[in-house]
Amino acid sequence: MIRLKGLPESMNNLVREFGRMPGVGPKSARRLAFFILKQSKDDSKRLAECVLKLKETVRFCALCNNLSDAEFCDICANEKRDKSVLCVVEKPSDIISIEKMGEFTGLYHVLLGALSPLDGVGPEDLKIESLVKRIKHDRVKEVIIATDSNTEGETTALYLVRILKPLGVKVYRIGYGMPVGADLEYADQATLYKAFEGKREI
Repeated sequence: MIRLKGLPESMNNLVREFGRMPGVGPKSARRLAFFILKQSKDDSKRLAECVLKLKETVRFCALCNNLSDAEFCDICANEKRDKSVLCVVEKPSDIISIEKMGEFTGLYHVLLGALSPLDGVGPEDLKIESLVKRIKHDRVKEVIIATDSNTEGETTALYLVRILKPLGVKVYRIGYGMPVGADLEYADQATLYKAFEGKREI
């Protein structure tokens, strides 16, 4: 990002950092920097402390790879969840979308990505081996694949079907209430509900 003339170096540095964030363009970066400048010192300190605490305490759940500030995330630690059903997603933000729907009562497994040969992302780069171990160890009966409906998500879903079917579990793919090419985290609750309602065994 180009240095803005007329602004002190500290402001330019902040604008530059905001500009590195996804979806934040030059104008938005400047607005955010001026917003921070208007805030009290205590407000700014509280924001900085939140960012530092986030980096220091948040980690991946030891079981499902969701974000957590403890060994296990709140969902995995909930005894009321159905442990026989696993929903496989690409990223932790997908879990938030599905949980808003309020209908799914099973557990999750986050792959932390999707297969993308062109980008050099193969099965060994995803949390697939731990998924297989969970299915065998926890006696999972049903797996719902809820990867994105873009090329990488579909490729990942097909690969998972191939390795999970021999394990004797029922494997489902969420239905196409989801638009082709769409990311799960941006879907509204009604669309996700239809997608889960229309899941099909594969």
